Amino acid sequence: MGRGAPRQLSLVRLAAEIARSLATVGRVAVEGEVYRPQTSRSGWVFFTLRDRAAQLPVACPSRHSRRCRAVNGERVLVVGTLVWLNDRGQLQLEAEEVTPVGEGAVAALIAETRARLAADGLLQRPRRAVPRLPRVIGVVCGADAAVRKDIESVVAARYPGYPVWFEETTVSGPGSAVSIVEALLRVSARADVDVVVLARGGGDATALLPWSDEELCRVVAACPVPVVSAIGHESDRPLCDEVADLRCGTPSLAAHAVVPDRAVLYSAVDALVEQAMKALVARHDRGLGRLQRCEVSGALASAVLLAQSHLGHARQLLAWSHPTAVARAAHLRLEACDWRRPFASRVLSDQRRLRAVQSHAQSLSPQRVLDRGFAVVHRASGSVLREAGDVEPGELISVTVAHGRLTATVDAVEAGREGRRDTDAGGRWAGGGSGAGGRRQGSQP
Repeated sequence: MGRGAPRQLSLVRLAAEIARSLATVGRVAVEGEVYRPQTSRSGWVFFTLRDRAAQLPVACPSRHSRRCRAVNGERVLVVGTLVWLNDRGQLQLEAEEVTPVGEGAVAALIAETRARLAADGLLQRPRRAVPRLPRVIGVVCGADAAVRKDIESVVAARYPGYPVWFEETTVSGPGSAVSIVEALLRVSARADVDVVVLARGGGDATALLPWSDEELCRVVAACPVPVVSAIGHESDRPLCDEVADLRCGTPSLAAHAVVPDRAVLYSAVDALVEQAMKALVARHDRGLGRLQRCEVSGALASAVLLAQSHLGHARQLLAWSHPTAVARAAHLRLEACDWRRPFASRVLSDQRRLRAVQSHAQSLSPQRVLDRGFAVVHRASGSVLREAGDVEPGELISVTVAHGRLTATVDAVEAGREGRRDTDAGGRWAGGGSGAGGRRQGSQP
């Protein structure tokens, strides 16, 4: 039987049919060895995945670089989709995550992730307390009936009917890390969820590797509500245990930590009610005792005095508000004032000041100077004579003494250096040599 005539296709159409046929393959998980890994400037990771019989180029976008560990010669599991590159005519596996296979490689990957989380302070961040009465408890778990059944049995034993929201997702295998992150974001986005429990059964290090995913750990640390990690058993410690707000060994222990005990709550409420009743009775007894100790007559007398005081205050306010009453009150206040005392004090003060001024004026009087034996000499013109050389022999002068005045004629004048003296501010002559009978002499050389 012949193969028939070939179809005539353009290169573009052939490439499109190849791309459509690859789309039917869907997401795949391929295991192989990393060969010649390279990282571009934009953050893409390129390498060749190979085994003994085949090889395939792999490209991991920068947005998935946190889930890509490509070490040359290391065996890995690549999860992604096949794409056809038209410009290169090449088939390529675009990776969503690249995880190592083998205990040693898994331990190295976890150690690198832990170092990055510690550098960002996520491992030492303050832990949040689990609420005592959460409105709704969110649980992220797999479709495994055992984990959900354990949690539901604890809820039925501690508080039957307590609201719990289960979000089932893929918790192991290729691509499970992305599914867990998306489920956690959906649960924490609910407005009524106050705490989230991450629950999974036990497994080896490779099976629990999705719970050590770096993006999952960062989402747990940034979750708006407290997160309780219950992954595996007591010996299993994925990285999400180290960033969660509370770590429990099993999902059952986590349920005991977040689901309140109804019997304990009822007992606490009863104790509070009893305490409140005791406080109320004690307060009632204290009030009743105070009422019994009250003296009715004394209380009435005190009330009357208080009312009289208020009435007197009101009478004063009323008096000040009426003009006639204001004038009368002002007159009464003036009569009550001792106005004589400040007036007498003012008179005494003014008298003391007057005596001081009189004493000072008398000390400056020219008469006091004359009383001490000084004299004032005037020329015929009436001007004060200050120097002997200002007069001529035979000139008529007038001499004023303490009591009276003398008229004299100058016979002689002596005007030497020893006879010249300065005069004081009042124009009084304080020099020597004057009067009748004096002789006029020339200046000495």
